[in-house]
Amino acid sequence: MLGTHWGLLALFIGLGGYHLAGLLVGLVVTGAEPGVGPLTVPELGPVLLLAFVPNLLLGVGPVLGSRLWGQGPRSDYALLPNWRDVQIGVACGGFALLAGYLINLLTITVYGADEFTDSPLHGLAEGLGDDVVWLLVFAGALVIVAPLTEELLVRGALWNALAHYRVPAWAIVVLSAVLFAYLHAEPARTLALFGQGVAIGLARYVTGRLGASVVAHGTNNLPPAILLFLVS
Repeated sequence: MLGTHWGLLALFIGLGGYHLAGLLVGLVVTGAEPGVGPLTVPELGPVLLLAFVPNLLLGVGPVLGSRLWGQGPRSDYALLPNWRDVQIGVACGGFALLAGYLINLLTITVYGADEFTDSPLHGLAEGLGDDVVWLLVFAGALVIVAPLTEELLVRGALWNALAHYRVPAWAIVVLSAVLFAYLHAEPARTLALFGQGVAIGLARYVTGRLGASVVAHGTNNLPPAILLFLVS
């Protein structure tokens, strides 16, 4: 696919919506129940799902830009995966899981386990309790919604914009992985997230299609989604 001159504008729109929604959701969550502080997760499924609102807005800029100035998301991003996208996406997603595990293990070995706090999924799962319906909805958001919106921004808008300015493909893979790690805001896992971002980016690089990286991202998020049911 050709690069897009409006990709950086779409990127900034998506990031702006993400950060603004994050601030608003933080205010809503902290005021959802009496005595709920900024580090406490209320035991309310609907409130917990608000955590995905900023993530959802990541995709607004790329979709809006594509509809206003491009040929539509299906064409501009090759969004719908074909069979080859699925095969390569699953393979790259599996590699992303392995890369994340090995880099986390190395980080723990070097810096110690004290650098790692509990995964945010543990707190979210506790807030959802044993409500299977909310767990299924939350798992679906983790495996389908988050990969779609994040990929639209990172390996959609950003990737296409850098390609438009003839940035080398290897540099695009690296830069998109940096943004991927930044969006997750987990300092102790930054290196692992970067490694996972590179692996997911390889799916886009090999196929030239966003659909492949969406599949890779969803594959990478599947084990954490299953973990929701095990830790709840």
